[in-house]
Amino acid sequence: MAGRYDRPRSVLRMRTVAGQVFLLQVAIVVLLVAAAIAALVLQSRTDSEREARNRSIAVAESVANAPGIERALKSADPTLVLQPRAEAARKGSGVDFIVVMNTQGIRYTHPLPDRIGKKFVGNLAPALAGGITTEKITGTIGPLIQAVVPVVGDNGKVIGLVSAGITISKVSGVVDQQFPLLFGAAAGVLLLTTGGTALVSRRVRRQTHGLGPAEMTRMYEHHDAVLHAVREGVIIVSGSGRVLLANDEARRLLGLPADVEGRQVADLELGPDVKALLSSGRRATDEVHPVGDRLLAVNQRSTDQAGGPPGSVTTLRDTTELQALTGRADIARGRLKLLYEAGTEIGTTLDVVRTCEELAEFAAARFADIVTVDLAGAVLRGEEPTASAAGPEMRRTAVSGDGAEDTALYPVGKVISFRPDTTLGAGLANGEPVLEADLAALSGWQRQDPERARRLIGYGIHSMIAVPLRARGVILGVAMFWRAQEPEAFDEEDLSLAEELVARAAVSVDNARRYTREHAMAITLQRSLLPRGLPEQNAVEAAYRYLPAQAGLGGVGGVGGDWFDIIPLPGARVALVVGDVVGHGLHAAATMGRLRTAVHNFANLDLPPDELLWHLDELVTRIDQDEAGDTDGSAGVTGATCLYAIYDPASGRCTIARAGHCQPLLLRPDGTAEYAEVPGGPPLGLGGMPFENWELVLPEDSRLVLYTDGLVEDRDRDIDAGMAALARILRGHAGRTPEETCEAALRELLPERPSDDIALLVARTRVLDSAHVADWDVPADPSAVARVRADAVRKLTEWDLADEAFTTELILSELVTNAIRYASGPIHVRLIRDRSLICEVSDRSSTSPHLRQAATTDEGGRGLFLIAQLAEHWGTRYTGDGKIIWTEQPLVGEVVGEQGAPSIAPPAV
Repeated sequence: MAGRYDRPRSVLRMRTVAGQVFLLQVAIVVLLVAAAIAALVLQSRTDSEREARNRSIAVAESVANAPGIERALKSADPTLVLQPRAEAARKGSGVDFIVVMNTQGIRYTHPLPDRIGKKFVGNLAPALAGGITTEKITGTIGPLIQAVVPVVGDNGKVIGLVSAGITISKVSGVVDQQFPLLFGAAAGVLLLTTGGTALVSRRVRRQTHGLGPAEMTRMYEHHDAVLHAVREGVIIVSGSGRVLLANDEARRLLGLPADVEGRQVADLELGPDVKALLSSGRRATDEVHPVGDRLLAVNQRSTDQAGGPPGSVTTLRDTTELQALTGRADIARGRLKLLYEAGTEIGTTLDVVRTCEELAEFAAARFADIVTVDLAGAVLRGEEPTASAAGPEMRRTAVSGDGAEDTALYPVGKVISFRPDTTLGAGLANGEPVLEADLAALSGWQRQDPERARRLIGYGIHSMIAVPLRARGVILGVAMFWRAQEPEAFDEEDLSLAEELVARAAVSVDNARRYTREHAMAITLQRSLLPRGLPEQNAVEAAYRYLPAQAGLGGVGGVGGDWFDIIPLPGARVALVVGDVVGHGLHAAATMGRLRTAVHNFANLDLPPDELLWHLDELVTRIDQDEAGDTDGSAGVTGATCLYAIYDPASGRCTIARAGHCQPLLLRPDGTAEYAEVPGGPPLGLGGMPFENWELVLPEDSRLVLYTDGLVEDRDRDIDAGMAALARILRGHAGRTPEETCEAALRELLPERPSDDIALLVARTRVLDSAHVADWDVPADPSAVARVRADAVRKLTEWDLADEAFTTELILSELVTNAIRYASGPIHVRLIRDRSLICEVSDRSSTSPHLRQAATTDEGGRGLFLIAQLAEHWGTRYTGDGKIIWTEQPLVGEVVGEQGAPSIAPPAV
């Protein structure tokens, strides 16, 4: 078959439209058949999983509801009764396993006897709540579906669980049997559609004469787009020199008549150069030929390339205006390049002074000979500028240029007062630029400083531009450009360029100022929310470190939600707190401040750790509820963890509870290290889950290491590896102080660029000397009050505290008398000599006395009022079996031996 232009063309070539249509149709059919098969297979697999799920639920419910299941579960050996019945049911139902277990997930039955008594693997929570749950898992026998249903006793409570499971392969055999039929049908459909497509393709090939898509597209473009859309003249000349085609633009540029097509080029009224070019058919590229008052750029190519017909195609382009615009385009291109480079070289840092220096250095090298930049004092301090921030006074911030130091210009640091009666002062006040093209004319600018003006002119400075640095409608300062070596004076175009340059620099200066201010405010907020130092107490010797993430990055970098605290408690005890609010920035810091304040308030109530965390959990829940109403969504849901520990130096007992926080590390006096197995409660804000206390008597010189997860976890290390590394680093160094322990931990574990906040608190325990503690059991007899007073006086005399004896007698007499009259059970009295003298009276009653104002006619009710006047502090704390009423009396000038105030580590904020 002959193709267009007598070129041979094969029917089998797929470059034709017909061939491509054939391939496209075949591809569509194949894709449809494949999609149908895939859909059937996926549907069959879905049916298999549904069948497996229904069968496992049915079997599990049958076993759970079987008669006698409750009696078997409550029997002495449930496995003996249930294992044979479960195996019989498994074999009869065709499932792979039936497991009966208690509510803790311990198996009573299993097809493999060695699995009995072990914990079931799966989700039991819905079933324990009375629901039914199914899971798809991959076990040792392959992918399977397992269902867990509850066994409900007569009292309506869940007394056990039943799980049944079956592998998916057992119920998917039907699909495998259907594969031959599916593939056979698909092959038949494919053959039929391929034959039909071949017939359609033959018809298309006859209609298109074997043309390919590119040729058909080119024909359309020649007759439509090229002739009527382009703004260039197009002329097609045959090999015999006859004009075959000329578009409208070619007729306009060459002045051709309307009937030009079909005429010989030699017969046209054209210039000799253009006529000779069109007649020759030679190759031409951007040749410029004059035609009348126009300059035409001519390109010409032959059309017989690649087997095409003989002839040539010529394009014409009018370049008359282009020559005039070339000079101005070069100038504009230079200005754009200058502004582009300014954007890359000015404002590379968030430092106000450095940004001004970059502006001066760049402009002095590319635009002016000398450049000075002056800023308002408020801008340099990072303060928010006002409409009058510029004012009449500026401080010179940057000077750059060859020989600038030899001129009479003000030096860096000089405070300049611009006079309002000069053009510069008036322009600055109004935010308008000032152009002084000829400084030697002394048009009034010299009134700022006449002596300096004469020296500037004598140095050779002859032209000046002053442009206010303006951002967000506020004047930040002024940039001045001076020319001395360059002979040409500044003009209006230079003024426009200077305004563009300064406008870009002003944005960078304002951004730097705002970042500086935000960073200073954020750091101030952070420091105000964290403890400034450690309180005076004798229970522990402590040191701490706080390292916020992204510190030094400006803005809100260096502000996070981690916190720590040491809170003195009554009875010489101390509370140690470490917490972590999820996220960084001001919202996390503000939330941290709220939680820290709440911990202090709850600690003043002397709550045990588990109750304190419960109250804190309730607070976080309320915070989330309040912030859920924010329409902008900026607050988000609060996520926080906390660990709260109470240490009593009199007994050495430490009580800890945690809410989703990392386990504390305990370093014993012999150098061994272990993590305290404190029961893990949920993070704060989840609600509904109780917290548990963990208690242990710690030997003296034990170190309790409390930290947040930022210390042990980062992008390259998971938390388990980090905790193991922390224990390894601190183990075996019993002689380290808390300060040295903090330094060792941070030196080894701190990443180069921390991605999370780090709070670290190390507390070395102290135990009160038994000589500083005295206690007595008091019988419930009023006559015993006198003996207690006498014993207390003797002990105070022994402690060289005879001056406190009278006050202590009054306090003990009132407290013990009240306990005998109103309380029940054993009464115990304890005196502790610490930084203050502590008196404690405990009983088995949970009723707390209240301070009230007794009337003049009342016979009683003044005891607590008297105690409040005599003691510095007093209060009540509750224990598991009663309460303790305590008082503290100051010991003026008292030094407590070696148990003095611990050293306070400086904060590493």
